[in-house]
This record gives sequence, C-alpha cells and structure tokens, in this order.
Amino acid sequence: MLSIAFTMTLLLVRFFYSSTRDYSFYGWNTFLAAIPYIISTQLLKLNKMHLPALLLLAVWLVFFPNAPYIITDLLHYEERQPVPFWYDILLVISAAWNGLILGLVSLMNVENFLARHLKPVWVKLCVFTSLLLCGYGVFIGRFLRFNSWHILTSPRDLAYSSAHHVLLPQRYSKLWVFTILFALLLSIIYFTLKKLPLVSERETKPDRKSSLHKKG
Repeated sequence: MLSIAFTMTLLLVRFFYSSTRDYSFYGWNTFLAAIPYIISTQLLKLNKMHLPALLLLAVWLVFFPNAPYIITDLLHYEERQPVPFWYDILLVISAAWNGLILGLVSLMNVENFLARHLKPVWVKLCVFTSLLLCGYGVFIGRFLRFNSWHILTSPRDLAYSSAHHVLLPQRYSKLWVFTILFALLLSIIYFTLKKLPLVSERETKPDRKSSLHKKG
C-alpha cells in the first residue's frame, strides 16, 4: 500500500504541476494489477481444493498478466515538459515495481495454496506454466490489444487467435520469443525474491564454528 501510495502521489502532483492528465492510465492499470493479489489472498482462506477454489484459481490466472503488464508501460515514457524527465522516470519505474510485486506476491500466495494439496513437482509445474501463460498474456495485451474481459466479451476472437499462435508457432516467432523471455525474466525475479529471506537468515545467524571457538 505504501508503494502504491507513493506512485499515486507522484501522479497527483504531476497532474497539478503540469495541468495535464499524462500517465493517468497508471491509476486504472494499478487497479487491474491489484486484482490477482486480492484474489490470491482470498484463495489462501480456503482449506480445500474444491469448486470455489478452482474458480478463484481460474479468475486469478485470467487477471494475473495484468500485474506485470505494467512493466511494458515503460514504452510510453518520453520527456514531457514542463515536468522534469527524472520525475517521470521515478513515476514509471515505481509503477512498474508495483505491478511486478503485486503479481509475484499473488503467485507466491497461489503457490502456498497449491502446496497444501499437490505434490511439489506439480506445484513447480503450475508455477512455471503460470509464468509462461503470463508472458503470453502480456504480449497479446500489449501488442494485440486483448484484455482479460475479452474472455467473456469476445471469446471467439480470442480463441481463434490463440489457436493460430499454438498451431502455427512458426508464423508468430516474435510472440513466442517475447513470451519465453518475459517468462524467464519473471522466473528469475520470482525465485530471487523467494530466496532473499534465506539469504537474510543466513547472514544474521552467528557462525557456529566461531561461537564454539569463542566458548572454548
């Protein structure tokens, strides 16, 4: 909440200072990015892998790409007077961070839920599949202009496009290269974040040999 408040404050100050609504899309995009996080917190409250849990997982997966999608909003950055360029850099980077952390924390919550009901190998497979589908969702959202709600409003168009992408991958090399690289980037960041508590714990623990030496 503090991170989001920081970005929104930067945005509001920019509105008043410049008398423009540049970058106003960050408000809506941040709201969309928060949806998978909110869904994942509700998922953690469930104790069984039943129909409500499966529905929440499905809705979470549909909205999951909306969070890291904000990273691609960096494409909108350009110097816009009278606001200093460094101010806008802080704005777009902080917004990208919000989307990234909301998405990856929601994935952590989903992984924790799945770990209660599935074997570790299946949990890992679900995590990597989610990251791959996320990369795909970001691409079709950014470059093909599909949105999460198109599953309900234009399911035929979405299914037709996705079928072409899967059945004729050689025609969509740009799509699949982006999907795989974006998924790899998210994977690196995700597993780095998961390892940080272990690094911190290891750094704060006293060295056992040194302790024994001092006692001796």
